[in-house]
Amino acid sequence: MADMKIDIYHGSDHIIEQPVFGEGKPYNDYGRGFYCTEHAELAKEWACSADNDGYANHYTLDCNGLTVLNLNAPEYTILNWLTILLENRKFNVADGLPQRAKTYLLENFMVDYKKYDVIIGYRANDSYFSYAGDFVNGTLSLSDLSEAMRLGKLGEQVVLKSKKAFEALSFVEAIKAPRLEYFAKYKTRDEEARAKYRQIASKPVAEDEIYVLDIIRNNWKNGQSI
Repeated sequence: MADMKIDIYHGSDHIIEQPVFGEGKPYNDYGRGFYCTEHAELAKEWACSADNDGYANHYTLDCNGLTVLNLNAPEYTILNWLTILLENRKFNVADGLPQRAKTYLLENFMVDYKKYDVIIGYRANDSYFSYAGDFVNGTLSLSDLSEAMRLGKLGEQVVLKSKKAFEALSFVEAIKAPRLEYFAKYKTRDEEARAKYRQIASKPVAEDEIYVLDIIRNNWKNGQSI
């Protein structure tokens, strides 16, 4: 993303010409920030509810001089993404293995994501966040978690984290997203993903698969091939 400009879109129920740095919910996937996508159609789906139309707010982001953490780059694994999620999202963890797993992942797979201006990574809505919970609880394998996060083709998020990133953003236009069309698309995408996930989750435990307990027992660390 260095030395270039990209088009990004933010789905909302209103037009946002100038996002305000420091606002937003602190419990989003990567903490407080401005959450966007490079795909206008996805932004339209995220913008609508059952009762309200929305807008895909279109911006250009000048990436020159910005530091970018791309969690889908080869040097990172889904465990790096998961630890950031565990740190930011509200997540009730039971005692025993789940608590032990959360602590282990945070101690061994955390990325210093707070120093970056922009983060690129998976988007985890509430249903997808539950998949991460299943992995920490020890009922979902690592490969199945990776597969589950690609269900529904939710795509990558582009998250502006710093004041410098906000200042590099230029508003282009607001594209109307009719709820009758785009909320239906969102529901269809979500329902298909949930159905596929039920198939994944119903598979029996496989001896050749890696579960969170295996990661702890084998003392795997960040940067190792898993």
